Amino acid sequence: MKRLVSLAVIAVLFLTLLAGCGRAEDANSAPVVDAGKAQVNVTAIAGPTGVGLVNLMQQNDQKTAKNEYTFNLVGDPQQAVAAITNKTADIAAVPTNLASTLYKRTGGGVQVLALNTLGVLYMLENGNSIESVADLRGKTIYTSGQGANPEYILNYVLESNGLDPKKDVTIQFVPDNDALVAAIVSNQAQVAMVPEPKLTACKVQMKAAGKTVPNTVLNMTEEWEKVANGDSALVMGCVIARTDFVKENSAAVKAFLKEYEASINQVKEDVETAASLCESYQVIPKAAIAKQAIPNCNLTYVAGSAMKKQLSGYLQVLYKYNPAAIGGAVPADDFYYGQ
Repeated sequence: MKRLVSLAVIAVLFLTLLAGCGRAEDANSAPVVDAGKAQVNVTAIAGPTGVGLVNLMQQNDQKTAKNEYTFNLVGDPQQAVAAITNKTADIAAVPTNLASTLYKRTGGGVQVLALNTLGVLYMLENGNSIESVADLRGKTIYTSGQGANPEYILNYVLESNGLDPKKDVTIQFVPDNDALVAAIVSNQAQVAMVPEPKLTACKVQMKAAGKTVPNTVLNMTEEWEKVANGDSALVMGCVIARTDFVKENSAAVKAFLKEYEASINQVKEDVETAASLCESYQVIPKAAIAKQAIPNCNLTYVAGSAMKKQLSGYLQVLYKYNPAAIGGAVPADDFYYGQ
C-alpha cells in the first residue's frame, strides 16, 4: 500500500511540474505590455500636414511605437490650435504661421520641433501661355486664402519677379478651396493657384467629366526658391509641442521625432502604401487621389539650425506683408526646439 501511495505522489508531482512548464511557456508567448511607454496626445490636420504621420499611426495601432500615442485628426487648423491651447494635445502638426501665432498668444508656450511640409501651391492654367512668373502679367489669378499664407506667398513671388500685385495682375479671391475648384471646373477661372490635394482632386473631377484638364504651369515652392537666395524657404507646415510637455518629457519627444522622421521618409519611399493608409485614417479621403497628390505635397523633415534658418526667414517675409499673420512679431530663439 505504501508503495502505491508513493507512486501516486510522484505521479502528481510530475504532472504538476508539466503544468507549471506549460504555464511558463504560455506566459512567455503572450504579448508583453510596456507600462513604461509615455502617453502622448497628437493632433493633426487632414491634408498635407497630416500625411507624414500615417506610418506612425499604423505603428501605434500595431503596438510597435516607442510611445503610446493617441491621434486626433481634425479638419480645421483652429481646432488644432484649440487642442494645444486647452492642453488636450501635447504635439500638433499645424501651418507654420499658426505656430508663430500660438507662440505669441501663449507667451512662449509652444516650440516648433520640425518642419514637415514645404509649399503645396501650384499655378494651373487652362491653356499654354504661362512658362514663367513674368507671363502672369495681365492675367486674372483665382485663389483662396485672402489675408493668409497663400496671399502673401503669391505677392512675394510676384514682387520678386518685378510684378505689382495690385497693378500688373488681377487677384480674384474666393471663400475657400472648394469654391476655387468649382471656379476651375466651371471654366470661370482660366488661371488659378491651387493647393494639393485639391489640385489632384480637381484634375480627377474634370477628367471624369470629359473636360479639358488644366496644366500645372508653376510650382510656387520652386519659384520661391529662385528668388529667396537661400535666406528662407517656403515652409507651410510644421510640428509643434507644448513647451511644458517638452521640458517634462524630453525622452518621449526625442522618440517621437525619430519615429516621425522615419514615418515621413517611408511615405516618400512607398507612396502606394502611404496612400492606402491616408484613406484608412482619413487624412486624404481617397487612396487614388492621395497616390497622385503625395509626390506634390513636398513632405520634408527639417530640424535644428536648418529648421530655424528656413522658418525664421519665411516668417520674416510674412511679417513684412502682415505682422498679425504671425502673431505680431517674429518669434525669439526659444521658439525653435534644440536652439
